[in-house]
Amino acid sequence: MRVAIVENMPSTQHGLVGVALREAGAGLDVIRAFAGEPLPADIHYYDALVVFGGEQNARDDHAHPYLPALAGVMRSFGEAGKAVLGICLGSQVLARAYGGENLIGTAPEFGWRDIMLTDGAKSDPVLGHLGRQFVSFQWHDDTFTLPQGAIRLAENDIARNQGFRIGRASYGMQFHFEADQPVVEEWVRLFPAHVERKAPGWLARHPEHAARHAAKADASGLEIARAWVRQI
Repeated sequence: MRVAIVENMPSTQHGLVGVALREAGAGLDVIRAFAGEPLPADIHYYDALVVFGGEQNARDDHAHPYLPALAGVMRSFGEAGKAVLGICLGSQVLARAYGGENLIGTAPEFGWRDIMLTDGAKSDPVLGHLGRQFVSFQWHDDTFTLPQGAIRLAENDIARNQGFRIGRASYGMQFHFEADQPVVEEWVRLFPAHVERKAPGWLARHPEHAARHAAKADASGLEIARAWVRQI
């Protein structure tokens, strides 16, 4: 199993997705697209594609001119029947790839939050086993409209399109299910000023929030990661 991983910013953490891929013995090719490294040219060399988050928005083509090509690569993988996973920015680029509209700055959300599964998720092989509600970490400002032909899988009161599937196994997850407690702690260490601007006072309450939510979020996140890897 060989998987292409696209990173959109420095210090990208693979978290629980990395755990599940290592468990499966996958070979990983990491592409630092934000630094100008070329996107996969031969999709048939890979069995799957993962696109992680970033601080840019999915339409920031002027500052990040690779974004249209990334959308095209994600769609090419999906149309070839390969497993695709887009997280946060990755989900927004996946929505763009299939004709969804990116809604910039309309859905700010931060911290561990409840997410509800839709009726469309009941038979889904990645999310359908989680029950009706779970907790995951959020850090985003943008959202998107559901592409034509996609199945909405998850939602909450901030962003209706928290998760979707299009085709056989192309998944867009707005929430950071990969972010287990060590990843969140690393984000807090690296970006304290960003966190404080995003959620004033959250840093001081971080231990309290983590004690209440992190274990549950880590458990569901690992289930999601393992279930997606099984689609490869």
